[in-house]
Amino acid sequence: MKANVGSADKVIRIVVGIALLAWAVLGTGSMHRFGWIGIVPIATALFSFCPLYTLLGIRTCPAPKN
Repeated sequence: MKANVGSADKVIRIVVGIALLAWAVLGTGSMHRFGWIGIVPIATALFSFCPLYTLLGIRTCPAPKN
């Protein structure tokens, strides 16, 4: 797996993931269960790899220097 998630993208993913998880834990009603999807952006940020980016040909991290 080559890294395809850049640093700014990681920060956004972590913030969104934490917000979704907070909604899952602290939310009320039936819709708060969808907040557990916040695990996905956090995991993709930690691994610096997004499978969807690979399918779409997107890369937000800088190219490796040779």
